[in-house]
Amino acid sequence: MLKLDCEKKFKNKEKEFHLKAKFEIYEGDFCAIFGKSGSGKTTLLRILAGFEKAQGVCTFNDTIFFDDKNFLSPQKRKTGFVFQDYALFENMNVEQNLLYAKNDLKFANELLELLDLNKHKKSHILELSGGQKQRVALARAIMQKPKLLLLDEPFSALDNEIKVHLHDYLLNIHKTYKITTILISHDVSEVYKLANKVIILENGTIIKEGSPNEVFLKTQGSQKFVIKARILNLQKQDSIFIAILAIGNQISQVALSPLEAKDFKENDEVFLSQKAFALNLTKI
Repeated sequence: MLKLDCEKKFKNKEKEFHLKAKFEIYEGDFCAIFGKSGSGKTTLLRILAGFEKAQGVCTFNDTIFFDDKNFLSPQKRKTGFVFQDYALFENMNVEQNLLYAKNDLKFANELLELLDLNKHKKSHILELSGGQKQRVALARAIMQKPKLLLLDEPFSALDNEIKVHLHDYLLNIHKTYKITTILISHDVSEVYKLANKVIILENGTIIKEGSPNEVFLKTQGSQKFVIKARILNLQKQDSIFIAILAIGNQISQVALSPLEAKDFKENDEVFLSQKAFALNLTKI
């Protein structure tokens, strides 16, 4: 289990900023830290990685990351870190990037296979697309078999279609190696798909935490509206189907009959509207 109780004061955009966070994450959890830019998300992740210091205490299983007497260096924390800008060695090919992290060819080949990078293992980094580079960055972070994986908005610069595929690769990695994972994100649909726990950070303070449904799902009001949404999940419950929708930075749900549901699938963009007192979905 990861336990954190810390605070840190620093200047953010020429203003005094006070980060104060206390939470627990169980081993094997996939936790998303969600919030607007400037809320302290990346600083919190860097504290966990050991790139920045803070007051308080942080432990992971039986290891003390820091307290008032100890500070464990990033190299000794057994964490993997994936940056938004990849941070790969451009003068090396894909395989060499992985082996630089740890000289274990068998495990490197296993990861290349799992992330569908086998045919690119001799390619140089500059020859790869953004999505391929991020898969290499993920593989390299896993090479040292970390107990904790930290992801700093790794998909924010990529388009939605590529994101969807990378989410699947990341979920496969998480399922295969059962690594406790913390993702920084401001994309509610990404958080809903990937995480089983969400922490919302606002101005350096945790304002809410729980499952994605507990944190994001809101009951629809009775007013008339037409809004754009995206289907995150479509699942059968008894004799009906429930569509989970991403609407901006909120999640909602709509009940569909089997006849209505057959026209939709995950990742469809739709209009959500109200007619009389019923909610309706139509494809864009």
